[in-house]
Amino acid sequence: MSKADLRGANLNEADLRGGNLNKANLSWASLSKADLSKADLTDANLSLAGLSGADVSEANLSKADLSGARLPGTNLRGANLREANLIGADLNGADLSKADLRGANLYRSDLSKADLSKADLVGADLSESNLSKADLRGADLSKADLRGANLNEAILCKTKMPWGEENSGCNGEPKKSWWQRLFGN
Repeated sequence: MSKADLRGANLNEADLRGGNLNKANLSWASLSKADLSKADLTDANLSLAGLSGADVSEANLSKADLSGARLPGTNLRGANLREANLIGADLNGADLSKADLRGANLYRSDLSKADLSKADLVGADLSESNLSKADLRGADLSKADLRGANLNEAILCKTKMPWGEENSGCNGEPKKSWWQRLFGN
């Protein structure tokens, strides 16, 4: 189904495991609870698609367009999202642990309560994103753009940040934002 035109298709609960959807157009598609694990979605258009609760673990979404996509609670564990466009995406509570997000554009994305543990976000644009209560343990955000990002109550433990390693969420320490630790309340 490489280069398939599935704009606006209802693919809720579809089994697309390991499928070849390279360069497919899935904009506005409904993929709630679909199984896209290990699928090839390289350069696919998933803009404004609904993937709530979908399994996209270990899928290849490099250079995919997920701008404005709705992905709350989606399993993206170990997914390749390198250089993907996630501008304004809703990733609230999503599992992005061990995901490759190098060079991804997450400008103004909602990553609140997302699991980004051990994710690679080197060079990602997270400006104006909501990372409140996100789990960033062991994540690499070196060279990431965090201007205007909300990191309130994010768990930072062995987290590589642009300014060095953060450990504010280790050993049961209070989860304070980096600016609260630097400047007080």
